[in-house]
Amino acid sequence: MKAFAAVDVIRAKRDGATLTDDQIRWVVDAYTRGDVAEEQMAALAMAVFLRGLDARETATWTGAMIDSGSRLSLPVERPTVDKHSTGGVGDKITLPLAPLVATCGAAVPQLSGRGLGHTGGTLDKLESIPGWRAELSVDEIIAQLNSVGAVVCAATADLAPADRKLYALRDVTGTVESVPLIAGSIMSKKIAEGSAGLVLDVKTGSGAFMKTRSDAEELARTLVDIGTAHGVATTALLTDMNTPLGAAVGNAVEVAEAVEVLQGCGPADVVELTVALAREMLALAGISADPAAVLASGEAFETWCRMIAAQGGDPSAPLPRPAHVTVVESPADGYVSALDAYAVGVAAWRLGAGRARKEDPVQHAAGIRCLAKPGERVTEGQPLLELHTDTPDAIPAALAALTDAVQTTDTPPGPRTLILGRVS
Repeated sequence: MKAFAAVDVIRAKRDGATLTDDQIRWVVDAYTRGDVAEEQMAALAMAVFLRGLDARETATWTGAMIDSGSRLSLPVERPTVDKHSTGGVGDKITLPLAPLVATCGAAVPQLSGRGLGHTGGTLDKLESIPGWRAELSVDEIIAQLNSVGAVVCAATADLAPADRKLYALRDVTGTVESVPLIAGSIMSKKIAEGSAGLVLDVKTGSGAFMKTRSDAEELARTLVDIGTAHGVATTALLTDMNTPLGAAVGNAVEVAEAVEVLQGCGPADVVELTVALAREMLALAGISADPAAVLASGEAFETWCRMIAAQGGDPSAPLPRPAHVTVVESPADGYVSALDAYAVGVAAWRLGAGRARKEDPVQHAAGIRCLAKPGERVTEGQPLLELHTDTPDAIPAALAALTDAVQTTDTPPGPRTLILGRVS
């Protein structure tokens, strides 16, 4: 492979030039091998963030990320289908969704990530469960898919290793919200993991990386086109992220809420989105089943217990509880008209649910419980939010993030539309 000077590639993109296929393949390969330094890739990521990549550059970037490692082969009897969310606040959907779709007859190899910016990470949430482990070998993944039907774990070390490095770097360099970088990150892992079908949950709103619907639609179309070009049946739902999903935001609190959903209860919006995504996944897998009925029956909870136990976790063990709880009360009577997802996500992150640097740990007990959601009537002094943390010094900063998070009006707001559209 022809070698380039990293600074020349950075300057080219900084100045708005279109990178050649050879430049892209070289820089991704050299970064993976350590020949391009972290600060150089950080500069290139910022140049891409500001200047963008066209369709060809994005396709080549994604292919280079895939080729930085190996591709999984999944010899399982069931049809394979996966789901990916672009990230939100309170987005614990993977937790009930994977066992639900497995209960309906598909195999779900859900290779997940950790928290990115103000959004939570599925692996961080699941590590709240005593004994549960995220790191599995390929043989363990295949065995669990055959025995349980679902696995949620970290990507293996040789699966798109370039993305593993770049994913963490983007989080701490302000380069997360870039369509080509998001698309390359998502699709390199998902194509390399070997699923035959993929459903994408592309979020839009204050708590999403794509703030506007037009940006979300652009990302959805980019993702679907990349998947289709690589032979993976791909569809996307556009979903609202102006309001947190469910009542729980954080780690252990979201696991507890997911369990409620799996037991046939839980918040209506979490149930709605879980069922909608399950229907899309089952359609791609060619399976005729009613996920709403299966979820209501509690059958998927049994699959959840087996999935957690297969990865060393104790599904009946108590979840971590916070050392400190602070309550935010309503300042007036009225109807909750808005609950800003971004503000809640930032507050949960400041409480310890997320990380400021890629090497930071998270607090499993940290998070927020939303005690009133838009449309609900509240009275002055009524608890609105419950802040959980093990570090009370973090509470003032979290409260500052929540200054204008909750809005009330004298009349109830209109109903929320959770699912905004579909791209296929």
